[in-house]
Amino acid sequence: MMSPLTLAFIGDTVFDLLVRSELVCEANRPVDALHKSAAKRVCASAQASSIKSIMPMLSEEEEAVFKRGRNAKTGGIPKHQSSADYHHATGLESLFGWLYLRGETDRINELFDEIKKAENGENNNG
Repeated sequence: MMSPLTLAFIGDTVFDLLVRSELVCEANRPVDALHKSAAKRVCASAQASSIKSIMPMLSEEEEAVFKRGRNAKTGGIPKHQSSADYHHATGLESLFGWLYLRGETDRINELFDEIKKAENGENNNG
């Protein structure tokens, strides 16, 4: 099994691409506005909130991947991020990376759709 930080490395890009794709499809905006909107949604605190919204949906195996990522020893915590949020975000990225490498794009989209619902106040899972 791959290192959880390796999974997070690819999962970060997968999650970022989903967010950016959604923003671009919503409306034609200046690139600076797109970047600012994306940054708000991919920061550790937003990703920590995201994982909390999908936890009830995760299988035992998916939850185990998340926990391995969350508990991984990282090199340090970026400025302006809490340690808890950063570790939860790493767990979310590990999960998305693991699903991506397994070719489970339908599951990735299902989880991302639930995250979007939660961001819009439509989440029924928690």
